[in-house]
Amino acid sequence: MAGSSKKTPIMCRPDVMPKIDAIALSVYDDLMNAQIPSLKLSTRTKANIRFDDKLSVWKYGKGMSERSAKSLDGAYMLLRTMYVVDFIKEMIKVSKTSTLREMYYISEGWNLAKFGSQNESDMLAEDLEVITGCMREDFKLRPEEDGARVIGNITIEEMTRNKTKKKIHCQDDVGDSGYSIPYNVEPEKVTFKSIDADFILAIETGGMFDRLVENGFDTDYNAVLVHLKGQPARSTRRFIKRLSEAKKMPVLVFTDCDPWSFRIFASVSYGAIKTAHISEYLATPSAQYLGVTPSDIENYKLPTDTLTDEDVHALKSELDDPRFQDQFWKNEIKLQLSTGKKSEQQALAKYGLDYVTDTYLPEKLAELGVLKK
Repeated sequence: MAGSSKKTPIMCRPDVMPKIDAIALSVYDDLMNAQIPSLKLSTRTKANIRFDDKLSVWKYGKGMSERSAKSLDGAYMLLRTMYVVDFIKEMIKVSKTSTLREMYYISEGWNLAKFGSQNESDMLAEDLEVITGCMREDFKLRPEEDGARVIGNITIEEMTRNKTKKKIHCQDDVGDSGYSIPYNVEPEKVTFKSIDADFILAIETGGMFDRLVENGFDTDYNAVLVHLKGQPARSTRRFIKRLSEAKKMPVLVFTDCDPWSFRIFASVSYGAIKTAHISEYLATPSAQYLGVTPSDIENYKLPTDTLTDEDVHALKSELDDPRFQDQFWKNEIKLQLSTGKKSEQQALAKYGLDYVTDTYLPEKLAELGVLKK
């Protein structure tokens, strides 16, 4: 399948192979006992999301669903599952990795087991995470894109492609674009050698990240700047969590003011519904929303656009979303619905290119207690 290789073996969690084998063994046992093969996993819906008080993240509850060969679609799913399990085992064996896109195309050679779309193959990879309690990185599956960019006074030691360790200072050893977060940021790949920063500022847009870098915000306020690239990749969220835990640093999330940006914050702080099964690995419960808020639109008299029907529907949905149940979010969402307006981070340029770093961010950070007033 994945070919042969003489490269240094890729590290693998010792429990991954037994957990993968257990899936195939479960189906085999059902067949040997003349039972219809099936697999059980958590129901992956918003209705099955609950707050885990111990971990302070949103996770799947006790609701379970069954994937069974009773139906033709279910039989195809189990067939594909067996092929994917075999594919994962082969990759680990020969020290290879595969993108999710590559796995989708590889399935073209699986005859009846081939996927109809990449969405089907991606969902199955997530199902295997739910069933095994492992992450797709443990399966050697990776997305097409890497994580985002980082600028700040931290030194990272990264394992290179030549299996040597290289130290990178995320200010002195990088250009204006910063350090690029790889798809795998687990300790065997990335370690933090030194951290001299007071807080992490996660920024939605590239334009605002570049503005803060150009204005020297990371050095003036001893901050680590992380560009989220819109909805952040899993590696970006994992990097933020690991970095914040390494020095117990506050994490602030700075986004546009619209319902989709609010969900970006929620994915960083509480976890996303799609990845609720691994929220404890990806989410940073201590993260705080810095702005832009609907209140900021009024307080700073920002330029705005009118909410679309889709925006309004999304905001109303968020009023019932378990991740937006505290009073802050209820007040802000209701305010936005009443004004019918949204705004962007870069609307702050109305007051000049330095306003965001000289006025807006210091004021907001002081309100949140990160900076002294």
